[in-house]
Amino acid sequence: MSLERETQDWVLAATGAASVRTVEPVQQLWSGYGQLSRLHLDIGAGTGAGTGARSVILKHIAPPARHSHPRGWTGERADRRKRRSYAVEASWYRRPPPSSDDGCPWPHALAIRTAKDRVELLLEDLAIAYPQRPARLDHRSIEHCLHWLAAFHARHLGDPGDALWRQGCYWHLDTRPDELAAMPEGPLKRAAPLLDARLRRLRHPTLVHGDAKLANFLFSEDGERVAAVDFQYVGQGTGTRDLAYLLGSCLTEAELTVHHDRLLDRYDRLLVDRLAQWQPAVDGSAVAAEWRALHPIAWADFHRFLSGWSPGHAKLTRHAQRLTDQALHALHAG
Repeated sequence: MSLERETQDWVLAATGAASVRTVEPVQQLWSGYGQLSRLHLDIGAGTGAGTGARSVILKHIAPPARHSHPRGWTGERADRRKRRSYAVEASWYRRPPPSSDDGCPWPHALAIRTAKDRVELLLEDLAIAYPQRPARLDHRSIEHCLHWLAAFHARHLGDPGDALWRQGCYWHLDTRPDELAAMPEGPLKRAAPLLDARLRRLRHPTLVHGDAKLANFLFSEDGERVAAVDFQYVGQGTGTRDLAYLLGSCLTEAELTVHHDRLLDRYDRLLVDRLAQWQPAVDGSAVAAEWRALHPIAWADFHRFLSGWSPGHAKLTRHAQRLTDQALHALHAG
């Protein structure tokens, strides 16, 4: 695989490298919207003005003329959502990168360019410092992701999220009316607007990653440190929305049955500690309590999305149904 000459010149100017030695395909973007590649650089005789990194990541977004989706969800609305997600990601990477002591690292953007429908992000290759991509997590290893989420949510508490999603997360109701229409009639479908309204009504909003699944976390060699990638759906919300999605996507029902509440407690303690460190004027316990009360609501909201998007999905478990029932009861009781 090779780069167009114009793209190669752009990469060399941004990195100060002498040449691009090889282009390694990493993966196709969802629904054929582009390509993620690792560029191996020759830094020996470059300009000396760049990063000195031996590899960088190029995220090349070019929406296809014909749309496809592995579960059949195509159309203008889905296309607009995906295009918007890449514009949001470009806006995110225009922000200053995290400092080394933030506890929630993400890639530093070396260069960004947009032209018509095309977006190109040239990013730090986090796999250099975080080379591990585990196939699954258990109730112990997932705690490293809890550290990242608590740090990210504490760092961005009160952030207005300019140029990001007004609601961070890839399934929020405003962007998923087709999936709502496909749901079977019942209490959850009728409650969908109420769940959405409750998640919007926050005293303590923060920024959420919006797609906090295992595939978007990278681990250090020893597995003790975590970084995150893929910020297409970052925006305002409650931190428990990321937390519910992470737990539900990583752990088995048996693990959740035993460890769910303990992991919520662990996240709460990490969040309060981080808020005390970075935002001492904030009552961290009040933030944690508000978000904890919203945890079943966040889980039920994702359950709502899956019920329309993919009936019979493996994540539609008894544990998810129990939390959904709690949320519906809380809505009616309130």
